[in-house]
Amino acid sequence: MLLVRGVQNLPKDWRGCALTIGNFDGLHLGHRALIERTRLRAQELGLPLTVMCFEPTPREYFRPQSAPGRISNLRSKLADFEAAGVEVVVVQRFGKPFCTLSGLAFIDHIIHQHLRARAVIVGDDFNFGAARSGDMGLLRARGAECGFTTESVPSVVVDGERCSSTAIREALAIPDLSRAARMLGRPYRLLGHVRHGLKLGRELGMPTANLYLLRPPALRLGIYAVEAQLRGEPRPWKGVAALGVRPTLGLTHVLLETHLFEPPGDIYGARIEVEFRHFLRPELRFDSLDALKVQMQRDKLDAMALLR
Repeated sequence: MLLVRGVQNLPKDWRGCALTIGNFDGLHLGHRALIERTRLRAQELGLPLTVMCFEPTPREYFRPQSAPGRISNLRSKLADFEAAGVEVVVVQRFGKPFCTLSGLAFIDHIIHQHLRARAVIVGDDFNFGAARSGDMGLLRARGAECGFTTESVPSVVVDGERCSSTAIREALAIPDLSRAARMLGRPYRLLGHVRHGLKLGRELGMPTANLYLLRPPALRLGIYAVEAQLRGEPRPWKGVAALGVRPTLGLTHVLLETHLFEPPGDIYGARIEVEFRHFLRPELRFDSLDALKVQMQRDKLDAMALLR
């Protein structure tokens, strides 16, 4: 899969594509239907399947203090794109002057001039351009003039509910992991590389694999029974994970700390994928490290019982 940072950096040999556009937060079943339809059009045209997404998302750019938490980090999103058969991912930086493009300018300069799209497939709620001024009517009309076809894919309904990133965020905030997993088509997960931390878990008898999160996730902070997959390892590792800011230590940055029940050896720098299976309890502040240590052992036993 070719990853391109900004349409201006797309190699000329990769221009001309079947294109889909969106934030694709979580890559849920609705997104997968969109990508599958784009894949079929790409095969018909003999062109690469290309996805355009945005960093940061428009809501994060315009309203950073009130933007919703991320369902997936960028690394997880890219892994999902690759697994879905996407050939080119254009990660477009969302900011000035990009965000000031009108709907018509977005079509002319981005879709037509830079990407040379021959087919554009989007969701049925797709809007684009400054102030979301572009809609399907404009896209179809201008697309016919520029030489590309346009179609929208209807929403996917799961258990009577429209599958959307908003609905998944609502489920994760509770957290209702089963509801989120049904719309995602898989258990909720976070993916990243194991980093060095404060080594406090080791001092408390429960060493952890740490993932630093650039942006707060949509999942409720707390303690979870998890299964983790290490790149290159054939089997999953069971464990217990703490997603939070570590209030007992007076810290504020969200971190995912995962304790694996079986020692995995030295995994610093390794890619780890953590699937959240059961919610155990919310994050709490303890009066002492001794009290925290006792609770950590209880959490471990609870997670082991749930993951049998």
